[in-house]
Amino acid sequence: MLQVKTIVEKHADGYLAYPLGLKGVVLGQGDSYEEALTDVKSAIAFHIETFGAEVDLQTRRHHRRN
Repeated sequence: MLQVKTIVEKHADGYLAYPLGLKGVVLGQGDSYEEALTDVKSAIAFHIETFGAEVDLQTRRHHRRN
């Protein structure tokens, strides 16, 4: 499974989560940290299934350098 660094931010009206390194816009949201993380994981999977493996080129390039 692809590992993607994800940022989760707390806002006044809930949590917002987004991955780093994917091409395109992928967001998750929820009333709790866990809900936002679950939502963004689902959004990442959908994004890759829909647009293909090329959407994670930035992530793969980063891992190759390390």
